[in-house]
Formats: sequence, structure tokens, C-alpha cells
Amino acid sequence: MGIIFTFADPSKKNFMSWIVIAALIGSGLVVGFINTLAGGATIISLSLFMLLGLPANVANGTNRIAVFFQTLVSVGSFKKQKVLDTRKGLILSIPTVIGSVIGARIAIEMNEKIIERAFAVIMLVMLFFVLYKPQLWLKGSEKVVSGKMKPWQVILFFFIGIYGGFVHVGVGYFILAGVVLGAGYDLVKANALKVLIVLAYVPFTLVIFMWNGQVNYTYGLIHAIGNVIGAYVASKIAVNKGANFIRWFMVAIIIIFSAQLLGLIDFKSWISHCI
Repeated sequence: MGIIFTFADPSKKNFMSWIVIAALIGSGLVVGFINTLAGGATIISLSLFMLLGLPANVANGTNRIAVFFQTLVSVGSFKKQKVLDTRKGLILSIPTVIGSVIGARIAIEMNEKIIERAFAVIMLVMLFFVLYKPQLWLKGSEKVVSGKMKPWQVILFFFIGIYGGFVHVGVGYFILAGVVLGAGYDLVKANALKVLIVLAYVPFTLVIFMWNGQVNYTYGLIHAIGNVIGAYVASKIAVNKGANFIRWFMVAIIIIFSAQLLGLIDFKSWISHCI
């Protein structure tokens, strides 16, 4: 098992500039905020890590540290605000965790570029449903919520877990779709369930990346500082602003990150000009 503590330039002294620290914390704040309210912002984390010299697979593993702390804070905040259905979240987490372990094992060796492009297409399809059937996202369905978990839901969350374990970028959208359209929750309660499900599977995937020496603890922990702040603020806004605000926030973020994944926007180039 290898442990990576490398800095921006391994050939120089172990010195991290304040610009890099500020970039890690600042981007973490944005990522934690967006991922808690919607999803997809992990592409910012991965772009920054790779810009700082980490290989794609190490960036993928390193990001899991911030995600763990981000979701830990979000879950606590949503639970305190009494919008988290812990029991249903844990039930949905079981197939997701199993799938995530498989996905993480695949990610150790595989390049994620093709699946990112596929994800961009899926996000655009999801954009259609968010705009076309707003009542499903805003009100939920009490009948579906109170019903038992169906076999197809187990299969759905198993495959969501595989994707989350593999690359994690935008897994929040898949979970939200599964929780809202499949389990009947409105967007506020669905967001609470989303962060609980991610919190359940991320430690398992993180351990796999750690075991294979694909985690940079220095970058990951510093980035997590911003993630925690952003996640806490977003969890408060999600409850106070309600489902309609989250829905339109999702629309904006889906458009932006789909453009990035399709090559219309280059976050990596933008970040390089900022640090």
C-alpha cells in the first residue's frame, strides 16, 4: 500500500504556496456548496488536482477525502433540521455501497474520459425531466415514499453505486433522480438522502484508493476545509429556500457542467489562470 504526500512540485522542497492553499480551500467551498444543493462540481476538484500535478486516478482518489467530510457535515445539518429520513437512506445505501466497491475497483485501472462524456448526455436528458415534470421534483409522492423498496430500486442504486465508486462526478444527480422519481421524495428531502447515501459508500471507496496508493492526503485534507464550509451553508439554504430553488439551481449547474464535459468549457484552463 502506497501513501502519497506529494506537493505541487515533488522536485522542489516540501513547500506549498499560499496561492495553492487558497485555491484548494476556495474551490472546496464552491464544490461543497454545489454538490450539496445539486451535484457535478467534483469536476472542479478533479481539474484542480490534475492541474497541481496529480495523475487522474490519484485525483479521483484524493477527492474522496473532501467528499467524506463534506457529506458528514451535510448529514448532520439535515438531520438537525429534521428533513432526513435516516431509515430509508440506510436501506437505499446498502446496494449503493456494494456497487461502489465494484466501481472503485474498476477505477483503479480504467480511464474515466468516456464515461464522463456519457454522463454529460445523461445530465442533459435529466435536464429535460427536471423542466418537463416539475411537480415530481417539488412535491414528491407520499404513496411511493411509504411503500416498500422494490427490486428494481435495489438494482438502480446498485448501478448508481458502481458509477459513484468509479468516478463520482455528478453521482448526486443520479441519486436525486432515483430518490425523487423512484422513491417519491421532494427535492429538499431527496438532497438530505443523497448526502447520507454518499456518506455511506465513500469510506469504502476511499479505503480502496488508499490501499492502492492513489490518495494525496495533503491536498485532500486542505480541500476538505472548504468543502465542509460550503456543505454546511448549502444544507441550510436547501431547507430555507425549498424545492423550487434547488430545482432551478440544478438546471443552471447541469447546463454548466454538461458544457464542460462536452468540451465547450474548460475549467482546467480557467483554474490555471486563477492560481
